[in-house]
Amino acid sequence: MALLAYRRYIAGMSLTPSQDRLALKPLPAASGLRPEWRIASGLVDYEEAVAFMEAHAAAIAAGEARELVWLVEHPPLFTAGTSATMEDLAGADRFPLYKTGRGGRLTYHGPGQRVVYPMLNLKARGTDVRRYVLTLEEWIIQTLAHFGVKGEQRADRVGVWVRRPDKGEGFEDKIAALGIRMKRWVTMHGIAINVAPELSHFSGVLACGIREQRYGVTSLAELGVKATMADVDAALKATFEQLFGPVAMEPENDRHIAAVAR
Repeated sequence: MALLAYRRYIAGMSLTPSQDRLALKPLPAASGLRPEWRIASGLVDYEEAVAFMEAHAAAIAAGEARELVWLVEHPPLFTAGTSATMEDLAGADRFPLYKTGRGGRLTYHGPGQRVVYPMLNLKARGTDVRRYVLTLEEWIIQTLAHFGVKGEQRADRVGVWVRRPDKGEGFEDKIAALGIRMKRWVTMHGIAINVAPELSHFSGVLACGIREQRYGVTSLAELGVKATMADVDAALKATFEQLFGPVAMEPENDRHIAAVAR
């Protein structure tokens, strides 16, 4: 994939041309310390989620907290990344709009979409941003494969896509998005997979800067996959452990983040 496309994913870090092509390898922590795996119940307020992410990432960088993989759902909203334009935002008044520090353009979040925020210390996993982004993409693709869905990357479009020959020749739909931010080599923001969101909520805005009619949005549910959020979470965990190493399950997933989820 072109280096320029990867710049759209990332905020807070620069890439060099030498990183344009890499062989994908797992990214386990050198210390062997397992990141915590937490699943939030209910809908998590976006601003409070970002505040929690910022604080926890700072604690990781300071050596005061473990890495964390946080799985959430948000109420309906749009987020504008660092590459968002005024054209992207036209029609975004339908739901609350938040400007955020992640890379990328305009993205929708809402119920039925699994959002995952990995807060990982790349100083312990290799300070290679492109490799991290490639591994996130592979994480999505392998997760979709658990449900018989073939996700693919595209050099000229960010995210993970599925071919839709049922709609016509050359038609493809986006099923997952990603955008990240780095601070002191700790990752924030992450990925979003459409499990069973209300797809009409994506209409009326130029999501991710895509304007061609043959490119749309889909979900596992629209593709006929009968998977619950718990099914998707199990697949995410299995594939994460293959690519990033084992995790430590939080016995009470919401115990430390109850204030955020309220």
